[in-house]
Amino acid sequence: MAPQYASALGKNANCQTLVSATLASREVPVAVGLRLFLLESWIDDPARLKRARVPAARQSFRTKPEIALEEIDRIRAAGTQFGCVVADAGYGLSAPFRQALSQRGLRWAVGIPRHQKVYPADVGLIFPVAGRGRPRQHAIPDHKCMAAEKILTEASWRSVSWRQGTKGRLRARFAALRVRIADGPPQRIRDMGGQHMPGEEAWLVGERRANGEQKYYLSNLPPETSLKALAATIKARWICEQAHQQLKEELGLDHFEGQS
Repeated sequence: MAPQYASALGKNANCQTLVSATLASREVPVAVGLRLFLLESWIDDPARLKRARVPAARQSFRTKPEIALEEIDRIRAAGTQFGCVVADAGYGLSAPFRQALSQRGLRWAVGIPRHQKVYPADVGLIFPVAGRGRPRQHAIPDHKCMAAEKILTEASWRSVSWRQGTKGRLRARFAALRVRIADGPPQRIRDMGGQHMPGEEAWLVGERRANGEQKYYLSNLPPETSLKALAATIKARWICEQAHQQLKEELGLDHFEGQS
């Protein structure tokens, strides 16, 4: 046990955490992977690893997104096919994770924090003329990057229903814009200091729920994808979350407390 973020509590707590992989078709989830996340402080303690009998192949530190990618590669190597990778903001905020999925030719739709920086889709690269000194060696964007929350403020929001729930159709308000993600190489831009250059073009999606909560997502689904299809893909993670909840409640996955 060690203090770390616990999704079941929504805060840091003394706990262990897992990286899970679940396949889902419509409303049928199948858990295919559960990997214990080992903190760097645990990895740096050889005696502890030996006492816990951690396999040699697992004794190097890996972040949660890195473990998730290993699980995805394992599932694909077994011949399993799937349509889209969905993940919460704990993984979606990782640029290397998103980029690795795209490099594998996979479609993805992931949560992001509201402050994730993006550029307008039509951002261009320019070489500003310096008043003095040497000419610029590297181009810079002709637009500033903005937080996802801010760029969607003026977007068109529509009510979208994505499936039938136990109390009727599930609805929320959504908005979507094509953007360039600010996750390219870092570059000094005018007086703003080091900024990330425009990276992959993707959908930026915002969700406003009936209770006032707002969520944000990125997806590399094709430009012609409809708003309803984007919402349905993002919300497809619900069945995976249900499977995790059942593992916790019915199998007591989050109830174990022990001391050695």
